[in-house]
Amino acid sequence: MSFLYCMENGVKTLSKARIGLFGGSFNPIHNGHIAIGRWMLEHKHLDEVWFMVSPQNPLKVGRRCPSAEERFNIVAEALENEPGLVACDYELHLPKPSYTWNTLKHLSEDYPQNDFILLMGGDNWKRFERWWHWKDIIWQYETGIFPRNGEIPVSSTMIREMLAKGEDISPYVPKTVVRHYQTSCLP
Repeated sequence: MSFLYCMENGVKTLSKARIGLFGGSFNPIHNGHIAIGRWMLEHKHLDEVWFMVSPQNPLKVGRRCPSAEERFNIVAEALENEPGLVACDYELHLPKPSYTWNTLKHLSEDYPQNDFILLMGGDNWKRFERWWHWKDIIWQYETGIFPRNGEIPVSSTMIREMLAKGEDISPYVPKTVVRHYQTSCLP
């Protein structure tokens, strides 16, 4: 996005913006994702958290899912009134499948004014060694891990299962998600 202005010894200097990257299928985005984004924004001292909608997660091949563009639009609507949380379609324009290593390299080249911090839940951290170039990611990028210890009792899988049973998902997702998933994005 942009440089931040800092004052050092009375002189205005430029510093890199700290951008957290929170990637996922977001099928669907839920209140837990948003809570994690808010928490990371504050506790990792980030300027923004970009919700990076993945067009094709290489570890989730074969799952039925609304189109990437549709999921991006839903995420954008869900984050409309969330300061510092931004829907990002950057990965939709990269070759598939979506490898985090490729995304980080491209972002670093296209946005050299930003420092990118990879954000993930503890569930993904447990299988991080399966990610392509995981060692390079660790060496070259800061990471922020949000522990999955029951504090956020919701998952996209749970919501899709609820939808399949015709159950009410409104306590777990933003209103825009209810509208989209109960009308056009049934699992």
